[in-house]
Amino acid sequence: MEDKRCNKILDFTEEEEEELDYLSGFGNHFSSEAIPGTLPQGQNSPLICPLGLYAEQISGTAFTAPRKTNQRSWLYRIKPSVTHEPFKPRVPIHRKLVSEFDQSNTSATPTQLRWRPVDIPDSPTDFIDGLYTICGAGSSFLRHGYAIHMYTANKSMENCAFCNADGDFLVVPQEGRLWITTECGKLQVSPGEIIVLPQGFRFAVALPDGPSRGYVAEVFGTHFQLPDLGPIGANGLAASRDFLVPTAWYNQDPFPGYTIVQKFGGELFNAIQDFSPFNVVAWHGNYVPYKYDLSKFCPFNTVLVDHGDPSINTVLTAPTEKPGVALLDFVIFPPRWVVAEHTFRPPYYHRNCMSEFMGLIYGKYEAKVDGFLPGGASLHSCMTPHGPDTQTFEETLRSGSDAGPLRIANTLAFMFESSLIPRVCPWALQSPHMDHNYYQCWIGLKSHFSHEEMDCKSPKEQRVSNI
Repeated sequence: MEDKRCNKILDFTEEEEEELDYLSGFGNHFSSEAIPGTLPQGQNSPLICPLGLYAEQISGTAFTAPRKTNQRSWLYRIKPSVTHEPFKPRVPIHRKLVSEFDQSNTSATPTQLRWRPVDIPDSPTDFIDGLYTICGAGSSFLRHGYAIHMYTANKSMENCAFCNADGDFLVVPQEGRLWITTECGKLQVSPGEIIVLPQGFRFAVALPDGPSRGYVAEVFGTHFQLPDLGPIGANGLAASRDFLVPTAWYNQDPFPGYTIVQKFGGELFNAIQDFSPFNVVAWHGNYVPYKYDLSKFCPFNTVLVDHGDPSINTVLTAPTEKPGVALLDFVIFPPRWVVAEHTFRPPYYHRNCMSEFMGLIYGKYEAKVDGFLPGGASLHSCMTPHGPDTQTFEETLRSGSDAGPLRIANTLAFMFESSLIPRVCPWALQSPHMDHNYYQCWIGLKSHFSHEEMDCKSPKEQRVSNI
């Protein structure tokens, strides 16, 4: 039988990188074997599994959730994940992770906020230590809400794995590739791609390019899914077949002192074991990590007049029980053509019942000519007005109504949009990277109002003109 195991946990060889196998599809029931014949046939938990493996289920939903929403996978592993010492609080305490947002630890503010890119740390920092919360709402204990984090790291995780018991991570790398080993196999995630790491899965992050920086959205009590397409029809936006799932890979070497770092209620706990958690020889199910290349997104847009709502660019959504209202949407603004006639083409000025956190992966965002930088972020909370800066508005007016088709190129921005109002962490409000002059980008907006032309017409002529 072919043996696809590898003795390294984190570091991908160049050959492995080129030979990474993926399964494709979104929400499919997948199956994968590192050694052919190791998946039990006809049942999930036989008395004796092939090759003496242990059967272990990981559930992403309640056992009794409706079949169409039920998520679980069966893992067939060399030793079960329960084989570890008791969890103990991790020392030193990570003080910048939050999973329950209230007045004791965060602040509410309607002010428009913007941050410049955070510097990569000088001291050795892995993905866990480099992760910090910006804002969020709700509670992981109550299984409803979300948190938005960012991370900066300069070294790979060593002899440890991370497990998030609070919710799903949607990771958006902005600088530096991530080599991510999971219990289901390995994935490479580059800037311009995303990865979803579901609640409960153990994973480790290696940094092949050295310094890395990015964004993370975490949702409590629900999972991401593809948005309904409605009048768009059967095709468009993110296609199911472009989502990639890892194939089985395992390590059987002993690892004395291996550490499982578990995030539970926003706090970190350590448990020690003597083997790699990545010892799954075969698995099957529909609860699994996956990645997506944002360049494969098929945007829809206005072809005559007006600017479409940003919801038309939704890649993934984490829904609430209220139809059409998202706990968190992941929306992108990719390269595309704009062709609307007699239209102010950049995003319009608006106040929104949803709250919007934006990041920039590369290039310039069409509505902010200066100040919004790759690796930076902005937050516009519920009913706080926002829109294009002064320079963008004036340049758009100067282009006139006869502007021809224009291709927005060399840019990739995104938005985490939520129906819940975020509370902001104190270190985010006090950050030296906070742009305290952000409001000035709108101060230059001047009045273009003129009623002289209307005054010279009769009331009837004015009504006809308005029609």
